Amino acid sequence: MRRTQTPHRPARFALLPPITALVLATAAVCAPAQDTRLPDIGSSAGNVLSPGKQSEYGQMLLAQLRHYNYVLEDPLVDGWLRGTGNRLASSSDQPQQPFTFFMMRDRSINAFATLGGYIGMNAGLVLAAETEDEVAAVLAHEVAHVTQSHVLRGVERAQRDQMPMLLAMLGAIAVASQSGSNSSDDAAMAVIAGAQGLAIQRQIDYTRSNESEADRLGIRTLSRAGYDPESMASMFERMQAVSRTNQGGDRERVPDYLRTHPVTTTRISEARDRAERMDRDTVQVTTSTPEGTRTERVPVSPGAEAPARGFGNPMLPVDLRLPANALSGIDGTAFGWARERLRVLSANTPAQAVREYEAMRRNGRLTDAQRYGLAVARQRLNELDAAGKTFGELLAEYPGDVWLTLGVAETDARAGRIAAADQRFETLIDRMPRHPAVVLTYAAALAERNTPEAGLRAQAILRPLLNSSGGDPAFQRAFARASETAGDPVRAGEAWAEAAVLGGRPEQALIQLNTLKKREDLDYYARTRIDARIASITPTVLELRRQGIRDEDLRRR
Repeated sequence: MRRTQTPHRPARFALLPPITALVLATAAVCAPAQDTRLPDIGSSAGNVLSPGKQSEYGQMLLAQLRHYNYVLEDPLVDGWLRGTGNRLASSSDQPQQPFTFFMMRDRSINAFATLGGYIGMNAGLVLAAETEDEVAAVLAHEVAHVTQSHVLRGVERAQRDQMPMLLAMLGAIAVASQSGSNSSDDAAMAVIAGAQGLAIQRQIDYTRSNESEADRLGIRTLSRAGYDPESMASMFERMQAVSRTNQGGDRERVPDYLRTHPVTTTRISEARDRAERMDRDTVQVTTSTPEGTRTERVPVSPGAEAPARGFGNPMLPVDLRLPANALSGIDGTAFGWARERLRVLSANTPAQAVREYEAMRRNGRLTDAQRYGLAVARQRLNELDAAGKTFGELLAEYPGDVWLTLGVAETDARAGRIAAADQRFETLIDRMPRHPAVVLTYAAALAERNTPEAGLRAQAILRPLLNSSGGDPAFQRAFARASETAGDPVRAGEAWAEAAVLGGRPEQALIQLNTLKKREDLDYYARTRIDARIASITPTVLELRRQGIRDEDLRRR
């Protein structure tokens, strides 16, 4: 019997921790007991799902999470996370494996990996870390789950149990978000609890085998990528301290990550022992950051007179490895900016974020990174004079910094100082024309003007990113707005449809594309593009319908 649809409530974050736990449980926990050796080439797990199907399910998961507003989308934060994740992925045992890293807006401590190399991290985990190395330690662990097929083996076991846990995950997200009644809350929790029950049953086997292997390979990846291998033990200790602090309280207060990745004294000791063994072949390098200083371990090649930073991944052919000092351009200040920007974007309101910073200031002087976060919060509260003053002061201390330059330019644009804003934006575009954050921030400023000239300029700066950023819904929305303003309704319609697909609304995308097909001014090439996209979206809609997931807005019409 079909449940009556009730109006969608946009904020159902009380259910997010168990849903996120289910995502992780689905992706990894349900693997059977196994030893810690690398999987042999003949492993049956590889026959469960093709790489293309794995990627498809990963895309479906991310789209559904976006649809229910669980994903935090910000071009600056996304760029930092991708840079850190890709640096680790290229240093893993399978550098050819594609990865997609994304940030969740929830402040609980959690991260997870799922099929197709999709790795999500909660804002709370970044806020809990003290260094980028500690964040990298968690990402390296999740990368190892993917490269060692732990996720795929979990799906294999789930299939043997005749429980489609991966797709049940999508259903749980929909159930938890589509209804507002108390009975549906109970039903949602029942779905989640039922799927988690089987996963928890195998938790001990999972942690004894897959977790050990992910720790061992993750710490090796950390070292290869130039991060401090000791950061894995320090992050484990930080999470263990949180767990001990919360003992005796509500179980829901225990970080979700610790429920699926139990931290023990033995595990911390093993991580520290591995790091100490790696330290024999490394030296310490210290760089300045908004937090003060950043210390990292840099591998030293045997017989070398100086540290060979960025020595690269030995799994790659020699001619494809990163040369010495290739990673030296990575800006150590970015972690501080990213963490404080996340603090603002994950707060319930900008005003709440300002209150957090005011509380910090009562306990002592704000760091440069915290001053940046306060400026971002004030900018979002439209306190433009105060925000611009802080951005300008920081930019004088960190000349040329992209995060700060964008902060000043965006503040100028919002304050109506168009000439000053455009001068900064155009200088950045000349310097880095394919930088997503630069392009999207400038495009958003141009969109506010709502003139054909601004639309054409926005189209011009966005077009070079069509191939590299086409899978980003924020990019597609920006290109759609620019095309509408520039008087290009066909390109605008295609971009809006693409944004709908990426945002978990493929049914709406089909309606938009079929409506677009009726335009009499379509040329042959546009009609061919639209027909091809309709054909590619239709299977996703049918699969979601098969799982009982329908677009609630369309069902209410």
